[in-house]
Amino acid sequence: MKGGNLSGIVAAVSLSAVHQFSKPVQESIRLLVGLGVEGDAHLGVTVQHRSRVAKDPTRPNLRQVHLIHEELLDELNTVGFQLAPGVIGENITTRGIDLLALSRGARLHIGNTAIVDVTGLRDPCRQLNDYRPGLMAAVLDRDEQGNLVPKAGIMGVVLAAGEVRAGDPIWVELPLEPHQHLERV
Repeated sequence: MKGGNLSGIVAAVSLSAVHQFSKPVQESIRLLVGLGVEGDAHLGVTVQHRSRVAKDPTRPNLRQVHLIHEELLDELNTVGFQLAPGVIGENITTRGIDLLALSRGARLHIGNTAIVDVTGLRDPCRQLNDYRPGLMAAVLDRDEQGNLVPKAGIMGVVLAAGEVRAGDPIWVELPLEPHQHLERV
């Protein structure tokens, strides 16, 4: 792949056709340009997350694809949360890539053809605590200045369609500098 460095792999893929917290793991998912994950409840050009639809249903959907690093699940499991891919709502679980260190506009080349443009950080919600008490606090950290930093994954939009499955490589293409830090979307 041009302009990228092999950064990691896809550990699992998940989707749910209905608005529910967890997404069952699938053999593969199909990413659709400008829409998201085919068959997923969050598929669409405009916002699909219920809380955002309630505020303004005309806003662009910057949360078409949710990615989370499997290393976070490992970390949370060591303190007793018992989490597996898909259970906290992600579409793509990655391994070997520091998703939270990416900049806005980074492009993730996934598998043979799919490209996801990173738009920002997942904004964790209280549903995390409904799933496992204390989980919301566990996915929040603080930076050097004391600001809250969510670490529950990143969000992106689909730039190029493609089938994605566990074991697919992920290549990162960084945008031109200056890089913009990820913020909640």
